[in-house]
Amino acid sequence: MSQQLHNELKKEFQLERMILFSDAVFAIAITILVIEIRVPEIPQELVTEQKLLQSLDHLIPKFVGFLISFMIIGLYWQVHHRMFGFVVNYTRRTLWLNLFFLLAVVLMPFSTAFYSEYVLRLLKTPIIVYVLNICFLGFMNFFLWKHLTNPKLNLTGGVTREEDVIFSFRSIAVPIVFIIAAFVYFFNPVVAAFLPSLLPLLMRIITKRIRSSFKTKRSL
Repeated sequence: MSQQLHNELKKEFQLERMILFSDAVFAIAITILVIEIRVPEIPQELVTEQKLLQSLDHLIPKFVGFLISFMIIGLYWQVHHRMFGFVVNYTRRTLWLNLFFLLAVVLMPFSTAFYSEYVLRLLKTPIIVYVLNICFLGFMNFFLWKHLTNPKLNLTGGVTREEDVIFSFRSIAVPIVFIIAAFVYFFNPVVAAFLPSLLPLLMRIITKRIRSSFKTKRSL
């Protein structure tokens, strides 16, 4: 009995380590995002209000990129947090899938800086790199969730069919929106820039529709 208790405590400790490590990676990635936005450097003898305002104007794309990426990383942190609330066990594959998911997270500061630096020049490469990073993030989250909820592995507890559908949708919704935005970008960059801001509303609406659909099925 004591050996079984020891094994259970050890398993909980290892899961806690993985979750704490993941939280640290999310926190560092978000911090690095804002570090990429540097204070304008103007020679002391040339500093004027007009020059400062002009230099801040050049930083607008960087702030837009920062806010979008902050929102995305924050969204996936929430999903990851809720996801691991169901986890009761893990496998070696769980560790690797979670690690590759975190790889996509730590790449976000680079792809964001690259995208923000060249987005106004209407070049294709920065938007492709940025969208590929987001697709990598979303699909790894989807694969991780499907691995955790595999009934043959018994890694989670208390996951309903409704929760499974919602988590799966949340994982792939962001990549789909950004793939659409990437296509729109080549025809209308202004519209494409505003599409990601619709994500919270879109996810809220579809999540409510999913819950409503399952509620209707339960009442039948």
